[in-house]
Amino acid sequence: MSDFAIHTEGMTKRFGQVAAVDHLNLTIPKGTIYGFLGPNGCGKSTSIRMLTGLLSPTEGKVTVLGKQLPKQAESLRLRVGYMTQKFSLYDNLTVEENLHFVRRIYGLGKDGKARVASLLDAYELAERRHQMAGSMSGGQKQRLALAAATIHHPELLFLDEPTSAVDPENRRDFWERLFDLCNEGTTILVSTHYMDEAERCHGLAILERGQMRADGSPESLMASMGANVFEVEGPDLRDLKRRLTIHTEILSASQLGVRLRVLVSKQVANPIAWLTANIGNAYRIDEVRPSLEDVFVTCTGRHAHEFG
Repeated sequence: MSDFAIHTEGMTKRFGQVAAVDHLNLTIPKGTIYGFLGPNGCGKSTSIRMLTGLLSPTEGKVTVLGKQLPKQAESLRLRVGYMTQKFSLYDNLTVEENLHFVRRIYGLGKDGKARVASLLDAYELAERRHQMAGSMSGGQKQRLALAAATIHHPELLFLDEPTSAVDPENRRDFWERLFDLCNEGTTILVSTHYMDEAERCHGLAILERGQMRADGSPESLMASMGANVFEVEGPDLRDLKRRLTIHTEILSASQLGVRLRVLVSKQVANPIAWLTANIGNAYRIDEVRPSLEDVFVTCTGRHAHEFG
């Protein structure tokens, strides 16, 4: 059996003349959390819909859990879970009624009743079992949706921007639950536009305009980034930014409080000396660890060709 939960070759989806997903090649190992990172409209949701069998690709090969899509999509129905970006359960049903409705869809009988009870406890929903889902907070709805998506113990779980409507504390707790699921053997593909969430993934693809700009672990992507990163402190940072960004050697300059975060192309042999020569001695320059946001800047937009 393959060690990969998902494998695609040239997966493409066109809507008319527009390629929403453009020849995407994916290899996602089982038992990992893999992320799609990118802005709205980059192809994340369309890719997930093809990988769940809800959309047929225009061209390319798609294999999910050893099954060829779309022709074998029905055989995957009980093996995958899908949590959509928008809350998709019923507002006019209670928490418990929603879970029982979903477990009937999956054909879970007596064991399903016990499963609902265990999920109510596991996701801290037992005290809200009789509450209407529509009256819950964003974080509570998120926990309910995840419970519903995993009610049938899926081997592969798809999450489409699942934390877009919740606060940072709930986002953190949600990710702890994902690692619990992964530890139990579930493979997870999650789309996000949050850099901190992307850093939690074992591997990720950075997408832009339907194309993959980079692929690998967060650590490897940061290590192979085509820029050195510096933070500069000193007077009049707005003027300094304008003076720096006219140089093609500067890939990005953005202000963080009293510091300017500057990405200098690795084509510059001695970047500290180059910066000092161009900005003067009135500034403190420190080299810092790259972040995924830095990676994103260097491999998308006008700097995409300079990555790696």
